[in-house]
Amino acid sequence: MTDEIKTNILIVDDDKFLLDMYGMKFTQQGFNVQTCMSGTDALGVLRQGFTPEAIVFDLIMPECDGFTFLQTMRDEHLGEKAIKIALTNQSTDVEKAKINELGADHFIVKATMIPSEVVNTVRDTLSNRKAS
Repeated sequence: MTDEIKTNILIVDDDKFLLDMYGMKFTQQGFNVQTCMSGTDALGVLRQGFTPEAIVFDLIMPECDGFTFLQTMRDEHLGEKAIKIALTNQSTDVEKAKINELGADHFIVKATMIPSEVVNTVRDTLSNRKAS
């Protein structure tokens, strides 16, 4: 990613430690990172014109959870071209089905991947989309 325009990514998680860690990991890999501690803040960033190629978000957050966040993005046509990846410790089939129905491209259980694997998954998903 050295000679090309940096890829914008939006990361949304109410856990400051995880938000900072993922922000640092994506930045180290050449991404232009915007972090938000709530779905409400992330919606504000999107409404102000930030156009991410990828949105990585937690499901369980106060005030605006990942389901509401996805639904609002869909209703307001925000981040329509971005890949959407739920990064959560929730892993029921019902939650996976609901997230997919709302337009998420991937569902990653936090406990099953280290941060560098999450970065690689996002990078691979972006590469696959550009190739198709």
